[in-house]
Amino acid sequence: MKRKLEVSELIFKIISYLLLTVFALCCLYPFVYAISASISGRAAVDYNQIVIFPKDVQFDAFKRMFSDNMFWNAYSNTLFITFYGTVWALLYSILGAYALSKRRLLFRKAFNFFLVFTMWFAAGIVPQYLNYLSTQKVFNAVGITDDKWLVVIAMGMAAMNIILLRNAFEGVPSEIEEAAIVDGASEFQVLSKVYLPMSKSTIATVALFFGISRWNGYFWARQMISNSNEHPLQVFIRLRLEQYTDPEAMAGWNEVYASDSVIYALIVCSIVPILIIYPFIQKYFAKGVNVGGVKE
Repeated sequence: MKRKLEVSELIFKIISYLLLTVFALCCLYPFVYAISASISGRAAVDYNQIVIFPKDVQFDAFKRMFSDNMFWNAYSNTLFITFYGTVWALLYSILGAYALSKRRLLFRKAFNFFLVFTMWFAAGIVPQYLNYLSTQKVFNAVGITDDKWLVVIAMGMAAMNIILLRNAFEGVPSEIEEAAIVDGASEFQVLSKVYLPMSKSTIATVALFFGISRWNGYFWARQMISNSNEHPLQVFIRLRLEQYTDPEAMAGWNEVYASDSVIYALIVCSIVPILIIYPFIQKYFAKGVNVGGVKE
């Protein structure tokens, strides 16, 4: 039998739902506006006539974007960086977290302290940039000229994600590990057969963090990748934005759609993959953060 809510509880729930609804609408509105602006006519966009729904619907901006070979090139670069960057960062973080979760590790407290220390005191942009330049020279010396690999390798460290995984690994009962060792399991088998399956929620959450970070990466990708053919999607969008907001470059624009519509179309296409993937990982998100973020 359900308990009847008191007046104060009912008022609290109503206010909470109203605030959450308003917050959700505020988060959703920019995406809805971007879709409407990308398929609206030139006059409606130029004169700010769009509020929610599109006007003079046309899809010429998407046609122009899809016909741009540089767009597909940038999209493939982003997929490359996101996939390999996430795989590399996960491998790096899982191995590091597994080692730090073991009490038998020599200087374990010191390693954990230095890991957390990087979250308190960052080196700064200039030292980090110089470090990436030295890494790039090493890559060039061994024959790796594709700067996308530099972004993949150099951005693999994330102290917070390693801590989440370490805490999740520490929550695995030691009796299960001991039973696996008694059965003859090696260290790698203990990790792959015991720890990874029992920490899949946290691993999925960390993979989501890494994936979104690589997909939305802009600053260091623009600084480290000099070849325009290797630019990821976010850098490509920024360059197109600079082009389409330049009065001299757009002086002869006579299309039926606004130049801003192309930018909005690019933004929509850059968000869609995350929107498709996120619902499949969302079920692991809350559980993964709770398991990895709280240490008993």
